[in-house]
This record gives sequence, structure tokens and C-alpha cells, in this order.
Amino acid sequence: MTANMFADLGARILRNRRLVRAPIWIYRLRAGALLGSRVLMLEHIGRTSGRARYVVLEVIDHPAPDRYVVASGFGAKAQWFRNIRANAAVRVWIGSHPPRPAVAHVLDQASIDQVLTAYRLRRPKAWEQFKPILEETLGQPITDTDAPLPMVELRLRSPA
Repeated sequence: MTANMFADLGARILRNRRLVRAPIWIYRLRAGALLGSRVLMLEHIGRTSGRARYVVLEVIDHPAPDRYVVASGFGAKAQWFRNIRANAAVRVWIGSHPPRPAVAHVLDQASIDQVLTAYRLRRPKAWEQFKPILEETLGQPITDTDAPLPMVELRLRSPA
């Protein structure tokens, strides 16, 4: 399988609603630990519906015990990304633990570039495989600087 075929297949999988929503049920059953520590589920509020919405995302960075960084593989047009820009109050499901309240902060470009560089150095094989898929979903190349990959830092708050 060529790199272009792999990227196209990966992008198709990410566009398949049933496949990408399947992990949500795992988290709802409090079995998120089965998915490992590199993913989390984000509960956000629909900006027009006001209803709770869910998405499972890869953890790009975990700079502190109460902070997680995730990326929007579909760019700024992703619904979850648009929703957190409208309402930064979210809940984060990590492993099999109950959800924690959090605040979502969109990172600036310098921070995005820094996080992406650290990710590439930490996980070079994963980046080599995932980069073409991201470029396919974003519709543009990802370079070392000015990466067109929006990122969000989730800052956990103490449980109420």
C-alpha cells in the first residue's frame, strides 16, 4: 500500500461517522481505559442545539496532571472545535474515571508549532503514519512551522 493510498484510507475511516463514534460507547460504559492513555473523550455543548455532544480525541500532549492537549484533525471547521470556541466549558473523560469539568483554551500558532515538534520527536513512527492522514483531512500540507492544525488545551478543574 502506497503512502497516498494509506492516507486516503485513513481519511475515509475518520470520515465514517459510525467508526469514529464507536469509542464513545466504550467511555459511556466506563471502560475508557481499554482505549489506553493516548485518547480521551470530550463532552462539549452544541453551539446551536445546547445539547451535550461527544468526541474521542488523541492526546497530543499531557504537560501537567491537570492539562491535556488535543488537535482538531479536520481543522477549524470540526464541529467540536466550533462548539468549544462558542462555549469553553467542557467535561473530559479519561480512562475509566468519571468525567471531570474542564475549560478549553485554543492554542496560539507558536504553541501549536511547539507542541507538534515535541510530538514528532516523542512519537516519530506514529507521526510518520498519521501525518499523511491529517494532511488529507485538512486538505493542505503540515510543515514544521505555521501548522494548519488547530489545538486545544483542556484544563481540568476540581470536581464539584
